[in-house]
Amino acid sequence: MTEHDPQHTARRDPAADGTQAASRETHNEAGPDQPRQAGPEAVREDGAEVSTDASVAGAPEAAIPELVIISGMSGAGRSTAAKCLEDLGWFVVDNLPPALIPTMVELGARSQGNVARIAVVVDVRGRRFFDNLRESLADLDSRGVTRRIVFLESSDDALVRRFESVRRPHPLQGDGRIVDGIAAERELLRELRGDADLVIDTSSLNVHELRAKMDAQFAGEEEPELRATVMSFGFKYGLPVDADLVADMRFLPNPHWVPELRPYTGLNEEVSAYVFNQPGAKEFLDRYAELLRLIAAGYRREGKRYVTIAIGCTGGKHRSVAVSEKLAARLAAEGVETVVVHRDMGRE
Repeated sequence: MTEHDPQHTARRDPAADGTQAASRETHNEAGPDQPRQAGPEAVREDGAEVSTDASVAGAPEAAIPELVIISGMSGAGRSTAAKCLEDLGWFVVDNLPPALIPTMVELGARSQGNVARIAVVVDVRGRRFFDNLRESLADLDSRGVTRRIVFLESSDDALVRRFESVRRPHPLQGDGRIVDGIAAERELLRELRGDADLVIDTSSLNVHELRAKMDAQFAGEEEPELRATVMSFGFKYGLPVDADLVADMRFLPNPHWVPELRPYTGLNEEVSAYVFNQPGAKEFLDRYAELLRLIAAGYRREGKRYVTIAIGCTGGKHRSVAVSEKLAARLAAEGVETVVVHRDMGRE
């Protein structure tokens, strides 16, 4: 294998690819040249009625997506809650007009199981459409859609502090004060709060604590997933700016000084064997993998779902590449979704 070999190898979760495919399908099916009549039935040009209800139109009941509607007070943590569900594999749509929620569920039902869980953020930014929410909920109930409403609550004092800290107006305050906007929003959302399946008061919660509450409700028995990027690099080209953890392989002899190995990279079996036959190489891999298990458990507790592990050597061609490949394989075997990137391989 030569220095001109591809610089990136990746291991991907098929479920993630399915979600991306479902997203593309959603955009294709909702195009402007394919209008849909509101309600469960539409009329063809010949006057015959056809059902557009996914639960009636031949889709198996199991194909109807589970739905969570996230709402609540502005500044109470709706975005954090939505990102948590996204990390748990939900298909998340932010600020979707309530009248379009049944259409979103219908499109998910057509995805052949690729979009099994949908989360929709509904808030006063879409206040022109907010009155349609109750009608949409009744439509979903008539279709047998499993849905839950999560309402994020917070005290007036906490909300005022948050808006003042980011120096942004409340979306409903108009020419008044922040407290005026908060009061107007509470009144607008009062009925929805009463219908909520889960109310979370975030007044005294930080971001990590809110994510932990969402995980407890929606992660089920499985531990929230951690995704890792293992990146090889060369120190002479600079540290990766997005690295969370950095390990230095320059304590191992450099295959660059072995003439028969110099033209190859760490992807070559002979180069990899040379690297791991050096004193300390295998011990490093074992102990670093053990350390990463400890760190990964802490990351999950703190709500961190993505980690970039940078493995460096002088040029990013031999030692760092070989160790990155072995480490990524070890992480993948332990159930961590892992992507391998060889940043500097081939640059010399």
